[in-house]
Amino acid sequence: MHVVMGGVSARLMVSLSGINAWTLDRASDLSMELASRGVPFSMLFAPRIAGADQPGMVLSWVREQRAAGNALLQHGYDHPADARTRTVRRRAEFASLPAHEAKLRLTASAAAMERLNLTTDAFVPPRWIVSPGAMVALRHKGFTMCADLMGIRDLRTETVHRGRVQGFGFGERTEPWWCFALVMGTARAARRGHLIRLAVDTTDLSRSGPRQALLDAVDIALHHDAVPITYPALLTRQTAQAA
Repeated sequence: MHVVMGGVSARLMVSLSGINAWTLDRASDLSMELASRGVPFSMLFAPRIAGADQPGMVLSWVREQRAAGNALLQHGYDHPADARTRTVRRRAEFASLPAHEAKLRLTASAAAMERLNLTTDAFVPPRWIVSPGAMVALRHKGFTMCADLMGIRDLRTETVHRGRVQGFGFGERTEPWWCFALVMGTARAARRGHLIRLAVDTTDLSRSGPRQALLDAVDIALHHDAVPITYPALLTRQTAQAA
């Protein structure tokens, strides 16, 4: 396994989850803010959740975003759209599955993606946690990339790009702290030339604090000359450099 820690210039990656018919207004607002800054983003798409209500509206928006240069990643299959608003009754969807169970779930998710006429070979597990068995299943199903909490793995070469996901915590009491930590952590990583991974859910965007903190983090990363990039583009550039 080859581990990549960072480069001369920082790279900035923004991901958005919780996409469905009821949150498209927030998602669209963020996409316009990022586009005005020249920052592409990665859409984390759960096929059974995102396509459950008014799929035509959701798919139209997703395709529009892909055409604009944003990326699509599969985000599990049927985990709750926003687990933070519910009592946690189970582990993250792919956190502890053995390989054969993960293959069954990935087969079901592939069928759901096919019905929606969407394709992607990049995967992000719910809550960014993936079991070794699920990793085996992802390779078996033809996925080329899996991003977890601590890094991004090229499943073809076993290269791992190290960089921890930065997002928001839970609860109103901790929200100001998380917002401050996100901006300060981004500034520090950008100055050091590290990989910056900012993750936001559409639920976060319903509150002014996290929304502004995310945009402030993006702005400070760009101020330090971070290069904005999507998750799949990271591996595409790595392959091109190797060639």
